[in-house]
Amino acid sequence: MNQDQEKNSIERLGEFGLIKHLTADFALHNSTSIVGVGDDCAVIYRDETTFTLISSELFIENIHFDLMYVPLKQLGFKAISASVSDVYAMNGVAEQVTVNIGFSSRFPLEAIEELYDGIRGACDFFKVDLIGGDTSSSSKGLMISVTAIGKVEKHKVVYRRGASSKDILMVSGDLGSAYLGLQILEREKSVFLANPNIQPELAPYDPLIKKQLMPEARVDVVQLLDELGVVPTSMIDISDGLASELIHLCESNNLGCVIHEEKIPYQEDTMLVATEFNISPLTCAMNGGEDYELLFSVSQKDFDKLKGNPHFTPIGYYTDEEGTAKLMDQSGIIHELKAQGWNHF
Repeated sequence: MNQDQEKNSIERLGEFGLIKHLTADFALHNSTSIVGVGDDCAVIYRDETTFTLISSELFIENIHFDLMYVPLKQLGFKAISASVSDVYAMNGVAEQVTVNIGFSSRFPLEAIEELYDGIRGACDFFKVDLIGGDTSSSSKGLMISVTAIGKVEKHKVVYRRGASSKDILMVSGDLGSAYLGLQILEREKSVFLANPNIQPELAPYDPLIKKQLMPEARVDVVQLLDELGVVPTSMIDISDGLASELIHLCESNNLGCVIHEEKIPYQEDTMLVATEFNISPLTCAMNGGEDYELLFSVSQKDFDKLKGNPHFTPIGYYTDEEGTAKLMDQSGIIHELKAQGWNHF
């Protein structure tokens, strides 16, 4: 296979298809390894009542972030937030992180200190401990790898799988803001490159830009669900767009789903700026990603505990129609969802 064919094959597989392809033949050799590849976190036996949760994230300059508009301090915060979000998606609590970085000679000490200021701020915000890591020189750009470690009580662990037909699908918070924040930053970058004398106009868009640059992983959702006595039947964090995450959940559960367009929650700013950019808010939510909200399902019997709660919105339900994630638009027309969100390849 030549290089072009190999690249095309990887692009066709996409990130999750590639992971599945590469790890399909790996067996678990240790009894302490409860769940390996395939969920938001690996699950490892800790003691009779508790599991350890472990997840890793990799951030590469000009693939995952652009330092023309991403301040290093906010990048440090986001790297930790994105990593601990996977722990919360398992209904767990993050406790520790390790951080590995590689950087080229163009970065002075002050720049790396700024990055670590953001990492420290996130560790304080999420109450996690930085317990180690490594540093290395890099021939090109900046790379950050974060491993998050957490815990969850055995009877409260939530996987992507575990749901039943008719379970209600819900999301925390609102969707699409981070995607529009990125569109604003990219627009102002283009203006600056065309004319460096023009100052970017970012102040009117501060809330959306903050959702892109400094997303706050939803540790509070885990706490709220616990207080309400609800253990979701499945859960995933929304990092690659709502459509992609719904498809993941359907595949993991051998189920289908139907969600309703009019139920998807947006901030008012999201609606207004989407109109300014001539983008449908639905496109922002479905394909944007990086909201780091939680998408989860609950049984019919637990739904009453969450109904009307301002932190959660019911958007649809699982069906018996295996492998088909569908959207009912505001006209009542059904559309099959496609995963068109962020693709690292």
